[in-house]
Amino acid sequence: MEKNSLGKYSLGVGDRFAHQAEAQLQACLLAQKQGVEIIPVWNKSNREHNIIGSEPASVRAAADSAVRNLGWTRAYHVDADHINFETVDRFLDASDFFTIDVADWIGKPASAAQIEAFATRHPEFDRSFVAATAAKYLAAITEAGRIYRKIEAAKGKNNFIPEVSMDETDSPQTPAELLIILVAIADEKIPIQTIAPKFTGRFNKGVDYQGNVEKFTKEFSVDIATIAQAVEKYDLPRNLKLSVHSGSDKFSIYGPIRETLRKTGAGVHLKTAGTTWLEELIGLAEAGGDGLALAKEIYAHAYEQREALCAPYAAVIDIDPQRLPAPVAAEKWSADQFVSVLRHDPKNPAFNNHVRQLLHVGFKVAAKLGRRYLDLLEKFETVVAKNVTENLFERHIRPVFLD
Repeated sequence: MEKNSLGKYSLGVGDRFAHQAEAQLQACLLAQKQGVEIIPVWNKSNREHNIIGSEPASVRAAADSAVRNLGWTRAYHVDADHINFETVDRFLDASDFFTIDVADWIGKPASAAQIEAFATRHPEFDRSFVAATAAKYLAAITEAGRIYRKIEAAKGKNNFIPEVSMDETDSPQTPAELLIILVAIADEKIPIQTIAPKFTGRFNKGVDYQGNVEKFTKEFSVDIATIAQAVEKYDLPRNLKLSVHSGSDKFSIYGPIRETLRKTGAGVHLKTAGTTWLEELIGLAEAGGDGLALAKEIYAHAYEQREALCAPYAAVIDIDPQRLPAPVAAEKWSADQFVSVLRHDPKNPAFNNHVRQLLHVGFKVAAKLGRRYLDLLEKFETVVAKNVTENLFERHIRPVFLD
């Protein structure tokens, strides 16, 4: 396989504080021992870099170090996550995977001439449907092409993996719309290897899928067939596959995804970024002592700042403030109680998905703590790393790719 050809199965992992790359890679090594290759893709968005005060080079350095220290000999990548034309520059040197996010352009009007030209190029489709779909999506695809060419000019053709992301928008794309989108991407000559549509249902941060699982399963299967059709007819890369964003902790759809992949022979890119930061907190709490005290402090600050922390993520969280324990109550939790509240175990009656979602978006609190937080990650590295690896392997890789 070519260096920048993404493998069949890939896992997007987020290492917000650049301390868990080895623990994350260990999960891929465990899968490899069971005969399944999972390609790790370390991703971090411009917003996350700005909140934490990091640079894309830190993600590359952590990934390279983990690969070297663990003797990983397969491919791996560093993703400039959710970039646009204005934010991509800082990622050009460090990244070899670019998630081109044009969700904000969906619905912006393309010119009548552009729509007419697109419809004329593709008489194989119903003209009125093509015109209506192009009116909604063509400007977004044109912008994706502009971003892609900017990256290509800096890095050279075939020296990186492009993804087009359309998931952070109000309504799911139908399979018919997805086909038109893929045709427009082919017209723009963007050699995408992954496409991230918006699926039916809610993909809230750090918790299970909310929606009709049967409907999702049918949609996922039809989308795979749509991709196969587009690859065959419109000269898109043969390894093009679906990318599932906010894919961590979506336990109820992992079985249907696995079965669909087996039936179709398709691949998938599963993004699991934020779940690792929560495992850091779980590890600190489990360690007790200073670790538990800091975990409680982070929760208290997140609770006090909940409105500001949640506002940027309003579309991807559902938190009932009445279900958030007051910090004075949380202060009394033992290590086991804190872990039970936060760890994503739906069978545990103590699990609280409202606390989990709040802390998922509350990494800004830890970022403000600076070395206090990082020093404890390093002090309790063994227990934190154990949680990170077990979470990725047992709750994500195993049910999607192995079971």
